Amino acid sequence: MSHIPQIDYATASAEIKAAHDEEVAVRGRMTNMKRTLLHSPSAHRIYAEWFTLRAELSNVPDRSIWIFSHAISKATKSKIAITFFRRALINNGFDPDALVLSEEEALLDRFGKAIVADSNAVPDDIWAKLKERYDAKTLVDLVAFAGIMLATAVFNNVVKVDFDPELEAFAERES
Repeated sequence: MSHIPQIDYATASAEIKAAHDEEVAVRGRMTNMKRTLLHSPSAHRIYAEWFTLRAELSNVPDRSIWIFSHAISKATKSKIAITFFRRALINNGFDPDALVLSEEEALLDRFGKAIVADSNAVPDDIWAKLKERYDAKTLVDLVAFAGIMLATAVFNNVVKVDFDPELEAFAERES
């Protein structure tokens, strides 16, 4: 059970209702994490910058970004984030449990895991390959994007945000 309840739209302030309505209009849905973040429209807006950075990374294919995000989510043990990216992969015809990664995807998978393992010690060979593939702006956007992914995972984990029912079908199965 979540340590912080989701907003109650009926009793929310005009500012919270406006932020809620804008999120639904722009993205078409409202997750439990967003309903919780909306207690602070500023916090919600900052976390929503994930979408801004994703747009800046338009030169990186969706599947590569999903794999990067999934790697960060797995390394942080964030069930909601893991499942969110499993759903993206599954809904686009990929089996997240049997992926054959391209060179770019394998690099971003390693980078995401390395960031979480020790952000002070991302291996030089990863950086060398990243610099061969991406320009400085893309590298900045990737690292900033990873930071927001980490923040998202931390928020979900610390608050124990209630798992979204629509993600249930995509969750990893316990063996």
